[in-house]
Amino acid sequence: MALPSLKQGTSAPDPDLLALYAKPVQPPSGGERVFHLGHSLVGRDMPAMLAQLAGPGHRYELQLGWGTSLRDHWELQTKIAGFAKENATPRYRDARAALASGEYDAFVMTEMVDLRDAIRYHDSVRYAPKWAEAAFAGNPDIKVYLYETWHALDAPKDWLKRFPTDLKDLWEAALLWPSVRATGRPIYLIPAGQVMARLVAEVEASPEGIGGLRNRQGLFAIAADGTQDQIHASDLGLYLVALTHYAVLYARSPVGLPHELLRADGTPAQAPSAELARRMQEIVWDVVTSLELTGVKASAQN
Repeated sequence: MALPSLKQGTSAPDPDLLALYAKPVQPPSGGERVFHLGHSLVGRDMPAMLAQLAGPGHRYELQLGWGTSLRDHWELQTKIAGFAKENATPRYRDARAALASGEYDAFVMTEMVDLRDAIRYHDSVRYAPKWAEAAFAGNPDIKVYLYETWHALDAPKDWLKRFPTDLKDLWEAALLWPSVRATGRPIYLIPAGQVMARLVAEVEASPEGIGGLRNRQGLFAIAADGTQDQIHASDLGLYLVALTHYAVLYARSPVGLPHELLRADGTPAQAPSAELARRMQEIVWDVVTSLELTGVKASAQN
């Protein structure tokens, strides 16, 4: 089945759109106030880890659901699965009200997984621009970000090989470029999927792994019944994702940041070894500064 609506976005955008990314994002002078919109691949723990990495001054709120698409978050009449449970936290704030307030420095939007289904059945091409427009309407100075997640370990086709093509053909063509066209503003990429793929490729190419991590499964959670969770990140995976958010939102290298963090409920997260944490940090910065759509250049760091 062919993917619909991709004609509105292409993996080779017009030069005038690419020109919006010519000027690198400058590191903010203080902590950012961030709004996270999404589902369980955002969760409560990753934003809490990001706040600890960012340090004093960082504030955040969120709106979550279970596997919720951007469309379902937007359409007020839609019943969102898991809404009450996921948002039973002081960090919850209604997404529309939050953006309309103009109080945020950054808005991070997250589309449902699998992205192919989101495009086919949830009209991602139309709803990603709606959220971007709402953010800019509330605060013309806000920065809008697209959080690139990942596909399930047991998804069809080779797991690693999908990342480069999915980035160009799905994340960029169906979500990012339509949003840029609609707003005339850059929408920055948080390339967590690309970072994860890079780390996994390096870990699995080494017989010894890296710092105790030997395969991709180590970045994913173990379900309550003891089986391997195919989509949700473990504490190690969440740490990697939080590092990626930090590097993009703050336009600073995460190398040297703490690796022993707390979950949102205050309990200690499983920490990567010092060796693994260092390599995660290095890979994050290398990937983030190598992709133009993050807006981050190594030379822009203070």
